[in-house]
Amino acid sequence: MPRFSVIVPCFKVQGFLRECLDSVLGQSFRDIEVIAVDDCSPDGSGAILDEYAGRDPRVRVLHLPENVGLGRARNAGMPLATGDYLFFLDSDDTLTPGALRAMADRLDEAAGPDGRAAPDVLVFDYARTYWWGGTRRNALARVLSSVGAGTFTAAEHPEILDLLMVVWNKLYRRGFVEANGFAFPPGYYEDTPWTFPVMLSAERIAALDRICVNYRQRRQGNILSTTSRKHFDIHDQYERVFAFLDARPELADWRPYLHRKMGEHCLDILAKPDRLPPSDKAEFFRRTAELFRRHRPAGAPVDGEVRALLGSYAAYQVARQSGRARRELGRRARRVRRAAARRVKGALAAVDARRSLDENLVLYSAFSHRGLLGDPAAIYHKAREIAPHLRGVWVLKDEERAALLPPDVEYVLLGSLGYRRLAARAGFFVNNVNWPGSLPKRPGSVHIHTHLGTPLKYMGADLLGKPGARHGLDVPAMLRRADRWDYSLVANRHSELVWDRAYPCDFVSVRTGSPRNDVLVRARAGDAAALRLRERLGVPAGNTVVLYAPARRDYRRGGHVERFDLARFAEDLGADHTLLVRLHPSLATGPARGMGLAELHRRGVLIDATDEPHVEEVMLAADVLVTDYSALMFDYACLDRPLVVHADDLGAYTASRGVYFDVTAQPPGPVSRSYEELAGLFASGDWRDAESARRRQAFRARFCEFDDGWAAERVVRTLLLGEEGWTPRPAPPPAAAASGQVPAQASGRDLLAPS
Repeated sequence: MPRFSVIVPCFKVQGFLRECLDSVLGQSFRDIEVIAVDDCSPDGSGAILDEYAGRDPRVRVLHLPENVGLGRARNAGMPLATGDYLFFLDSDDTLTPGALRAMADRLDEAAGPDGRAAPDVLVFDYARTYWWGGTRRNALARVLSSVGAGTFTAAEHPEILDLLMVVWNKLYRRGFVEANGFAFPPGYYEDTPWTFPVMLSAERIAALDRICVNYRQRRQGNILSTTSRKHFDIHDQYERVFAFLDARPELADWRPYLHRKMGEHCLDILAKPDRLPPSDKAEFFRRTAELFRRHRPAGAPVDGEVRALLGSYAAYQVARQSGRARRELGRRARRVRRAAARRVKGALAAVDARRSLDENLVLYSAFSHRGLLGDPAAIYHKAREIAPHLRGVWVLKDEERAALLPPDVEYVLLGSLGYRRLAARAGFFVNNVNWPGSLPKRPGSVHIHTHLGTPLKYMGADLLGKPGARHGLDVPAMLRRADRWDYSLVANRHSELVWDRAYPCDFVSVRTGSPRNDVLVRARAGDAAALRLRERLGVPAGNTVVLYAPARRDYRRGGHVERFDLARFAEDLGADHTLLVRLHPSLATGPARGMGLAELHRRGVLIDATDEPHVEEVMLAADVLVTDYSALMFDYACLDRPLVVHADDLGAYTASRGVYFDVTAQPPGPVSRSYEELAGLFASGDWRDAESARRRQAFRARFCEFDDGWAAERVVRTLLLGEEGWTPRPAPPPAAAASGQVPAQASGRDLLAPS
């Protein structure tokens, strides 16, 4: 008996069907059966199904003699199912890689060691994938993580019903479905009288905080986006829901909730411009109002938008028109207030601009005003230590970011009056990305640009020949902002040459080293910051920490491409290894973590270190770095610890983004071009053999050239304080780090040497 029965009804989907079936049959979890129901489709869908059944015994095809609609096609497939759980997948949607394995693991976890607490329903996440290439995660995904790891009922966590009430974001225990006689009715919105009864009847619901389904948003062909009177079916579907409640007195407490939900659902259909013919909208409102009044529980309050159902259609129209008018007036008033505020700020800033510059005022920002981070943070801390008379002020994006600052750090919000007034008088500006284009550069002010590390991928003007990589990026505007730079900090001659080429502007390259790497160069075995982080993250004592830090991909909209199965890698590494994963910062808030990373972190399979604010500490905590094209490899090399380059898509990455050199030809360590090669490196120990050390030393000699542990102080003394001829004190002798030696740079490379 298979674990899952995947029921796939098909009608006029020949263009999407292969992708759907491949996403199911190609899963690493293979204990499944696929029951494909050809709903008398007039296109080639039936033939495609027969083709797949002919080559994969797990596929069974049922050809219906006439078209019966989505709900009844699902019903036709259910009697053929033999699996423990039923999964209804629409034939134009797809499963994400590893989805079935994640579902099976979550069910086993929730069922307990004896398997007796098997969930009746498993609810999982999805992402909308748009025809134009965009991807958007379910806005209420947080609900799935908030309900905990155990099982529950809808009464215990009613917020689970706030999720999209569809059939395809859930698994259903077959015995539970058969015992209750659940079936799909005919007509549109057939999911409604299935999902509410199922969810309210389930004694054990479990949640999986993972995107398992890509919900395709088609440009045309979506049944529910078709203008038709068939949308009136929603009334019959809710009649079925209330009939179910009438037959289950123990569920009577749910009537007020469902009564309101019905009103909101129907009004939502009425408000959408593409659902109902305009001539039928008044009738739809009247029928909705009748249904609303007929099923209203005694004494139930009626407020908010559903209150409109107690009045007439004419009153509803007037209210909507009035609401639109109020919103438009509000928008106009906000525009007027913003314009007035800009004039006031501009006037005050103009007054400040006539005052002399404050040579002791330094404005800092990092990562688009995200906080006290990166190279600017290292310079700020060193300035407070050796030049306390300098007033350092951070520019932050919002108060949420400001709340994370230590209490003694001064800040202003971007765009605020305080920001404008300080920016008009600051003598120095320190940033690792460009300041906003609206910031004027006064004569005499000094802009210090630290960059985001050593460049491997194309940057700046070099992106002009890479239209995919510069999508949404205004390169000429970027260069105009770079025209404000006075100094560009570099950690090696490679960076110096690249920045001169990528940013053809009038700045001076300064061979300071990377300030944020000072802590890496000076690292010693048992570094306190690293030990604290390992302890806080829950890394078992004595474990080897493998940090995986993949780069963003420009050949995929959204930037995230999962190169291999992280759960499998963690398992293959063994119990004496801990896998840390750090995504590119641009992917931290998108759907990437919902593709399995968050769930694997929750289960303790790996540790998601994406949100750790200080990447330097994460690198200190790691014994080996696995990356592909991330600039972290250049920083991590300062630690003189093993690095592995996993470059299985170098051709695609190079074609889409462009690289300044072939990292596989001049690697910092072993190179893998498939998952099998990557796993083999760790199984054999070749990731830290003598050849690995030889490659690393050559890489360090080239790319850690000016990193000597004095970069931050060098910037403060030579650029902020103007101390000519400053040289650092003798570097401390090298000492063993976690996996080798961390030598100081050779003497002669520690002088400030503008090119």
